[in-house]
Amino acid sequence: MTTVRTIPDLAVPEFLGVKSRSRWLSLLLRVSVPALILLLWWYSTSHGWVSTEVFASPGQVVQAFWELVNTGQLWDFGLASLRRAGLGVGIGVSVALVLGLVAGLSRLGEELVDATVQIIRVVPFLALVPLFISWFGVDEAFKVALIAVSSASPMYAYTYLGVRSVDRKVVEAARGFGLRGWRLAVGVVVPSALPNILMALRICLGISLVGLIAAEQVGATEGIGYLVTLAQQYYRNDYMVLCIVIYALIGIGVDLVIRLIERTAMPWRRHGTAAG
Repeated sequence: MTTVRTIPDLAVPEFLGVKSRSRWLSLLLRVSVPALILLLWWYSTSHGWVSTEVFASPGQVVQAFWELVNTGQLWDFGLASLRRAGLGVGIGVSVALVLGLVAGLSRLGEELVDATVQIIRVVPFLALVPLFISWFGVDEAFKVALIAVSSASPMYAYTYLGVRSVDRKVVEAARGFGLRGWRLAVGVVVPSALPNILMALRICLGISLVGLIAAEQVGATEGIGYLVTLAQQYYRNDYMVLCIVIYALIGIGVDLVIRLIERTAMPWRRHGTAAG
């Protein structure tokens, strides 16, 4: 007689306590702290605990938001920033992913790649700004290159670690079924390293926002970072806080997208069934 047993939830370790919880309760707990911070922000500015000349109130930020929406600048600047970030992250992550796979899959690849990448990785990417300006000027190439470099290091490190952490027994079993070379890498190694790769992508996208801010502070005429510069020049505290909120929302949105990809690509991390 065939029985069905539930595979343990790999996404929640035992030491974290209760695994089963209502989705709505979990969502409520997740938004409770941000909501409390927002409430404290509103209360402190409306009751004079914090001067609105130092830190704009939520109402002022909302008003600044509608000003930018009505003029069309918010859409134009946001689209420019997303285009730069997308291109830079795409280049940086792609190159780093390939290098991480090469170093992780091959001893020769590790010997040729790893030392050089580790040297580059420990150099703060903001220290490269003057050098990149001398190479690329202050046009789009400089901005894309800085974002690409900022997002590359986590992807390489996590990909290398993920490939090297693949169970050797799984690899040997795949070889027993005739998988070799690129078929083994694509069919077995990369899927096994996918949790590390997706975690790296989350970190890369977060760090790329720092690179984006730094890039748009130099020679930009559009973008959220350029809006920050304008806000500093004209002492628009509400615009500066709005830009911070926009960056935070972009980060949250990106994180939610990556979580959705994780749920779709790795359903076994949540639940599953197996015959036993």
